[in-house]
Amino acid sequence: MEVGGEQLEPIVQKMINLAQSKPKGICDQDISIEMPDLLPEQKRDVINKLLKLNYLRVFKQGKVLLYKLNDPSNTKVVKGADNEEKVVFCIIEEAGNKGIWVREIRNKCNLPATQLAKILKSLEQKKIIKAVKSVAASKKKVYMLFDLEPDITVTGGAWYQDQDFESEFVDILNQQCYRYLEQKRDSVDETVANMGPMYIKRASYATAEEVKDYIIKIKISKVKLRAEDLEMILNTLIYDGKVEKYIAPDKKVSYRAIKPLVDTPGLVKSSCGVCPVRKNCCDFGDITPIKCQYINEWLNS
Repeated sequence: MEVGGEQLEPIVQKMINLAQSKPKGICDQDISIEMPDLLPEQKRDVINKLLKLNYLRVFKQGKVLLYKLNDPSNTKVVKGADNEEKVVFCIIEEAGNKGIWVREIRNKCNLPATQLAKILKSLEQKKIIKAVKSVAASKKKVYMLFDLEPDITVTGGAWYQDQDFESEFVDILNQQCYRYLEQKRDSVDETVANMGPMYIKRASYATAEEVKDYIIKIKISKVKLRAEDLEMILNTLIYDGKVEKYIAPDKKVSYRAIKPLVDTPGLVKSSCGVCPVRKNCCDFGDITPIKCQYINEWLNS
């Protein structure tokens, strides 16, 4: 086995073998037990050599310094970076597309805040990492590798724009999804009226993928939607009693617009119909129609 064109010395090879036997990392105590004759300066030189060649990465677990084996052929190397930059890079790389807060990075690398800030800025300028705002905390950023697509838990998915929930966009999608299912149900009723009620019912179902294709076709969305996004919208329609879901034996899920047996009473459509404290509502006290902001909004809508 060769590194940098030089034959590995037996002591270096032994260090690599030790790291391979403990994938979670080795500490100074492990090295002392396995290599009791190793002098402190030899250990220092070997570890520095393996860190420089990206065979090891160093990180902290509590107060213990650990060395973990890397595969140089599969791990990105930060060219021209010092050991501190490599440590920070490895911590961010391990976080994946969910990212990692600055505080977590500082706890793992144990670097001073000012030095860590300089390293993060340097890696950002080199387009190795990027900072992404998280919907979970508007004033905080998470760091991840530059070429990664942030996880939906970070961005909020299609329903968020600059960390703001797009309620109007969701309402429009809700209406259009229901409209598509309604049209499919009604067109099936007209074209296959003689095929029997069960056939008509099965033919009126549509998958989330079909609904997505329809939304793309009418061009009402500026963001790229996935079938999973449309499933969320369709589930809200199920909760509203407008759509039903069918799961086939092959686990394929489809949706169908339904006609209620009776029209929804007007009271239920009002804010009073869904008010959780309506039993306590009276002409005086804290809960009264006069003081209720929700009934005023409903009357003015």
